[in-house]
Amino acid sequence: MLTIAQKLGLKSPNPPQNWLSLGDVRNLLHLTGWEVIKYDARILWPIRTPLLERLLYRWLAPVLKQFCLTIFVVARTRPEPKAEKHYSCSVVIPARNEAGNIEDAVKRVPEMGLGTEIIFVEGGSKDNTWDEIQRVAKAYPNRDIKMMKQQSKGKGDAVREAFAQATGDILFILDADLTMPPEELPKFYEAARRGTAEFVNGVRLVYPMEDEAMQFLNMIAIKCFGILFSWLLGQSVKDTLCGTKVLFRSQYELIARNRAYFGDFDPFGDFDLLFGAAKLNLRIIDLPIRYRARTHGETNISRWKHGWLLLRMTWFAARRLKFFS
Repeated sequence: MLTIAQKLGLKSPNPPQNWLSLGDVRNLLHLTGWEVIKYDARILWPIRTPLLERLLYRWLAPVLKQFCLTIFVVARTRPEPKAEKHYSCSVVIPARNEAGNIEDAVKRVPEMGLGTEIIFVEGGSKDNTWDEIQRVAKAYPNRDIKMMKQQSKGKGDAVREAFAQATGDILFILDADLTMPPEELPKFYEAARRGTAEFVNGVRLVYPMEDEAMQFLNMIAIKCFGILFSWLLGQSVKDTLCGTKVLFRSQYELIARNRAYFGDFDPFGDFDLLFGAAKLNLRIIDLPIRYRARTHGETNISRWKHGWLLLRMTWFAARRLKFFS
């Protein structure tokens, strides 16, 4: 089409050039010390067409990438290996009806870097979770333990309240059910400390799981969300709903300052952080974990109710990240 327009005099002729595929560009960037963060395709129709322009550009271009005329690549210079610098850590543990896991969490969370504070956020438990947090904090005076009563609702708000009080350089989220073994947190610390990732996302779908650790339908949903989010974010994200996510406090503060772009719509906190990280073009890296079966208590997640909510949040974010004017 462009060639015909050029021959008809409707388009300026192009100078001689080589055709560079996306793979060529990624390879050249890699050879010259750059790393690709993400890419996206735009400009499906190069002519201003009042009736079709919005439909073609906003709604069809994101799903018809192979027909788009322009590919935008977000890249940055590859970071130099960091010196052996260490950082302080804050491990946030939202806890609702998790009395049986509180002491194990304190015992099993390792000391990392220059020191590790553990922040429990209790959110409207019907059991004795709050009393247990207070008991354990007194029983382990050698650990830096903080206790908070959640002032709002939902895991996402609990995490945000705790992050606002955290003093560590690197922020961790650990689910109180301990299905992600706390002993694996040092792997997240090293990935963040060394600059391997700016946002470390736990992934439960790589190693074999314990029996009954995850129901089959939940696994299918998680894999579908992973495919959808990899397309939405322009970066590979295999497991969006793993509760363990790690980032520097300075990066989180940037996400928090830009939260109005998406709004406070995420009761879980996972999507809020992922969307914010993608918007800021942070380097998101998946880190496999060994997912365990719960030993105490019951899940606070409702498969159908919360699954529908997650789909609504995904559509809302798609309009901000892909289908924008």
